[in-house]
Amino acid sequence: MGTFKSIYPYTLETIAEYAAHTDKEIEARLALGHTAYLQLRQMPLQQRCDLMLKVVELLKKNTTAYATVITREMGKTLKEAKAEVLKCATSAAYYAQNMAEILRPRPITADAKRSYVAYEPKGVILAIMPWNFPYWQVFRFAIPNLLAGNAGLLKHASNTSGCALDIEKIFLEAGFPEGAFQTLLVSSKNIEPVIADMRVQGVTLTGSTPAGMSVAQLAGKYIKKTVLELGGSDPFIVLKDADLEKAASIAVKARMQNAGQSCIAAKRWIVEKDIAAAFTDKVSSLLQQMKQGDPLAEDTQMGPMARPDLAEELAGQLAKSLQQGAQLLTGGTHDACNFAPTLLSGVTPDMTAFEEETFGPLAAIITAENEQQAIALANQTPFGLGAALWTSDIEKATRLATQIESGNVFINDMVHSDARLPFGGVKQSGYGRELSSEGAHEFLNIKTVYVK
Repeated sequence: MGTFKSIYPYTLETIAEYAAHTDKEIEARLALGHTAYLQLRQMPLQQRCDLMLKVVELLKKNTTAYATVITREMGKTLKEAKAEVLKCATSAAYYAQNMAEILRPRPITADAKRSYVAYEPKGVILAIMPWNFPYWQVFRFAIPNLLAGNAGLLKHASNTSGCALDIEKIFLEAGFPEGAFQTLLVSSKNIEPVIADMRVQGVTLTGSTPAGMSVAQLAGKYIKKTVLELGGSDPFIVLKDADLEKAASIAVKARMQNAGQSCIAAKRWIVEKDIAAAFTDKVSSLLQQMKQGDPLAEDTQMGPMARPDLAEELAGQLAKSLQQGAQLLTGGTHDACNFAPTLLSGVTPDMTAFEEETFGPLAAIITAENEQQAIALANQTPFGLGAALWTSDIEKATRLATQIESGNVFINDMVHSDARLPFGGVKQSGYGRELSSEGAHEFLNIKTVYVK
């Protein structure tokens, strides 16, 4: 069945190897997951919430230990990894406090004596999750589903198996039934039998658009509900009346956090021509001051990319964009996974840096003649995950927000996920929602009850 390696991206040192689960082990985990689901659905909601609050305690108590594994496996700075673990704790506490309301039956007036919508669990839900936020992506699926009474089965990215196994231990240590949340060490090519299994009642995937296409095909073949959160090429639109200092500062943060490896990173900076030169000067200065290096060092602002092949792919996209006429203003070099913060200007819609998702620390400045062209450029993409819009005219911003084709529009802030707000995309960025009540309901049986 093979093994999975965890490699420290900063030095390329192999830090652990994990044996893939055998067919027999996979079957045992499916059976255990189904048994745990039957237990969870009968468990009072308050008891499930109490267990989730114990998860919160563990995340807070062991933040540094969990974060260190994140950093060692995929390279983000220890500061970023700690923030990720604590975000999971905050979200778990939010859901524990609000799940009763989220699951409350919704009465509907009809020609019955009584009619209502009930929200009930369905079984084992399979999550196929990426390496870039190895805790947050998993917890934002697991928290509402376990609270609702579903069991969770995680197929994590192969380079973050240590994180996956730690998360399984967290739920066990908190007191959830054995099997309520399990990690499945299996390669993507061997996932079809798991999706096909009748005990699996839904599949959620966060990953690339090609991965989403593959999983959606398999899930459709077996009539399984899916939620897909896929790639993005998010626009960061800066209009001429924006607070330029703030916009430049947040643009750099929104692009370079996690070494630029985020679906909702601000990948295309679309700037009105009147302020393009000033904005370019500000972001160039900020990027040149940014320290890239050892992710465990306190003064490092950006760690390495997660794998050498990802850095090579980004370098190829950069080279193509330069050949197509873009100008390199800063950065552009890399050593294995260590990629310097990079800025391109003069990017146009026919260039690779505009057309493709660039998953790494590469920012592209695109100049727009006016706000309407800025919106048109923002929409000129097959993706539609998030978008940021910067202007001092809030009334104008809310009007323009309706014209932006994306699942999230953030005005005068960077795009980010929040347990209180639904999160997801349109077009090739996927479908369905995570987080908030909309996300919590995705894998539930939305049941009509009619009493004559």
